[in-house]
Amino acid sequence: MSSSKLQQSAPGAMTDPVRYPVSASPPVRTKRAFVLILLTLLVPGSAQIVAGDRKLGRAALTVTLCVWAVLALTVLLLLLNRTLLVNIIANPFASLAIVILLVALAIGWAALFINTLRLIRPVLLAPSVRPAVVVALVLAMVLGSGSLGYAAYLLNVSRNAIGSIFSSGPAIDPVDGRYNFLMMGGDAGEDRTGRRPDSLSVLSVDAETGQTAIISVPRNLQNAQFSEDSPMRSIYPDGYDCGDECLINAINTEVTNEHADLYPGVADPGAQATMEAVSGTLGMEIQAYVLVDMQGFSSLIDAMGGIRIKAGGWVPMSGYFDDFSQTHGMPLGWIPAGEQTLDGNQALWYGRSREYVDDYSRIQRQQCVQQAMLKQLDPTTLLAKFEDIANAGTKVVESNISSAQLGSFVDLAIKARGHDVKRLTIGPPDFDASFSTVPDFDQIHQRVDQLLASASARGAQSAGTPDDAIAVPKAGAGRIQAAGASPAALLAGSSTAPQPSPSDFTPVTTTPDGEPITAELLNQLKRNGDEEAIRQLVATNGQCAPL
Repeated sequence: MSSSKLQQSAPGAMTDPVRYPVSASPPVRTKRAFVLILLTLLVPGSAQIVAGDRKLGRAALTVTLCVWAVLALTVLLLLLNRTLLVNIIANPFASLAIVILLVALAIGWAALFINTLRLIRPVLLAPSVRPAVVVALVLAMVLGSGSLGYAAYLLNVSRNAIGSIFSSGPAIDPVDGRYNFLMMGGDAGEDRTGRRPDSLSVLSVDAETGQTAIISVPRNLQNAQFSEDSPMRSIYPDGYDCGDECLINAINTEVTNEHADLYPGVADPGAQATMEAVSGTLGMEIQAYVLVDMQGFSSLIDAMGGIRIKAGGWVPMSGYFDDFSQTHGMPLGWIPAGEQTLDGNQALWYGRSREYVDDYSRIQRQQCVQQAMLKQLDPTTLLAKFEDIANAGTKVVESNISSAQLGSFVDLAIKARGHDVKRLTIGPPDFDASFSTVPDFDQIHQRVDQLLASASARGAQSAGTPDDAIAVPKAGAGRIQAAGASPAALLAGSSTAPQPSPSDFTPVTTTPDGEPITAELLNQLKRNGDEEAIRQLVATNGQCAPL
């Protein structure tokens, strides 16, 4: 270009108000300042291209476009392959790389905002405008780079929680099309080696549909059978049959204290042996366990903001137990019947209390608490309380599930939300109360097979088959022909009448005389020693439904 042309173009270029604000009017400078802040927030690097160092702007804009491409790919994976996406995030090395990348992007974005402030040249702005521009830039920086930094922090919290809770072992394969997990809730006091599970439930999930079945095993089940590959069969070949002390929930402590040498290299021999005992007892292969420490359970509920349930009857928060009279003292409090929001302490008592009722009412309440937690741990709650939930989880939950498989199980959990949960209890209402003392294992295996068949993809496909022609597949051996019986009747064991919904009940809130049941009334009956009257008023407290 000739010198004359340069001289002609230079004055026009110097009057560009975006790149040369000196020649602009005060209103234009103000507008320019806010536009540059908005450009840096929405398209990082574009402010530098139009008003500053174009080389820096092009580099930043290249990074921005790459990030947008990665975000688009992430959304695509979320829609088409959610399992792969979760597995990438759950992988310890991939998640560490993402954390480092997010931190670097947050720092780089913050540097662009600082550079944008230099481009704005606040000294050229009217004094009354400067504070507003600075505040806008700080807010934009917090919204942009601050959000990236917070995302890196949350991902690091998640990474640490996954590493603390889940194992790094190999992934597991479904058995007969299902994943089977043992859920245990137990106490681990300072004076105790090994937990004695207070609740035992098997969660069986169809690997294709997410259809879920829950099988509750009473803690007082006797003569539990160990699976064929269990090392404990060398000690108890005929089952855990050493008398009244050999309840299934005692296996954890006994193995931890006396037989840990049978499980070399196993992180928790007691939990592994209990899983093998439940597997042999139910006649199904259980691949993994999740153990919840009930002492820390309340902190997890509190981190979620409580759980919402419909309670069928009043539940006592029991006081001290008098060994001489074999009765509890005055309750520490009561959980009313009806719709309730339970905090952590109340939820712990709601799942623990068995005063005035039997163990099976407590099992029903424990199942209800578990379902309420799963139902209410939605994405909104998880994001709003993520840090508290993750920190509480590391203190409460232990599992041998491989972190490499979390993606598959998260996907299954999402599918499961669309299905009703099918249930079986190895005790009332599905078996007699005395059944756990002298269990018939052939009968247990048959009922478990029927339950799983009804909760399988094949069972769902045959739902339209007439009731008098249903063939229920029995795992591992032939087929059972169920003539003249509906699936509900098979699971109920005898009656062909339709089974009521678990939530189809009316909470008992009044006495037979119509007087409202209150904590004061129940406490007065307790002071009067009228235990039977209390027992009748709270008899329905096993009824529960998550809200």
